[in-house]
Amino acid sequence: MRSMQVLWKGIQVTFGFFLIAGLLFASGVFSILLYAKITGQAWFEESPIAYADTVGAKQPVVSTAAVNVKPPEPPVLSAMLDAPVIRQLPELPSGCEVTSLTMMLLYFGIQKDKMELVPEMKRDTTPLKRNKNGSIAYWGNPNTGFVGEVTGAGKGFGIYHGALFELQKQYIPKAVDLTGQPFEKLEQQLREGIPSVVWTTIDYRVPDKWTVWDTPIGPIQTTFMEHAVLLVGFDEQNVYVNDPWNGQAKVKIDKERFLETWEVMGRQALSYLK
Repeated sequence: MRSMQVLWKGIQVTFGFFLIAGLLFASGVFSILLYAKITGQAWFEESPIAYADTVGAKQPVVSTAAVNVKPPEPPVLSAMLDAPVIRQLPELPSGCEVTSLTMMLLYFGIQKDKMELVPEMKRDTTPLKRNKNGSIAYWGNPNTGFVGEVTGAGKGFGIYHGALFELQKQYIPKAVDLTGQPFEKLEQQLREGIPSVVWTTIDYRVPDKWTVWDTPIGPIQTTFMEHAVLLVGFDEQNVYVNDPWNGQAKVKIDKERFLETWEVMGRQALSYLK
């Protein structure tokens, strides 16, 4: 009987101990939940990721070039210059090149007369020799200087870009020989307000007949339809020139037709830089 009372007493003590422990645990959990409710934080959430300290570290550079660069503007499709027009006749029936250069100089602001430039132009004075059938066997070379007689006192031919360029440089220090360049380069010159002396044919058509003769520096093939004008404008379908033969300004020529003649005459062109 005595032992049963002791056992019962031990059970009561143990139960009381667990009851108190349970109440303490519940109270702790309730306190944590109440704290989470108040602060908005949960004790069971994962800890935030800790990132490395980047103070002083080299940061990636984000280029803004692509954002700031504007798309290129489309090229202007036409241009027209008001350059003086001079007629080569009657004084210079073979002087289309030097007359076209005179127009360029006047536009540039240099007051020169075509007749003042003639004695300053390079000459190839090689005498004309003919074959028995009358064709030309031997004569000067237009790449060296003017061939023949420019005034019509004798047979005359002309002068090409290389020799005329030397005269141009005497008056325009920034003169440029654009021979061989694409026609788009000459169009860009016009957009910038700069004309060009260009070689074509007198009727702006590809010649049917060509002639060949020997010269002191080798044979040359050319045509007596050779002509030079001042290029003063263009649009999508046409080019515009000051023609020294008839003294007309802004003569409209179909662009494709003009380019064919310019091509066969060697894409010769003289201009200058700003």
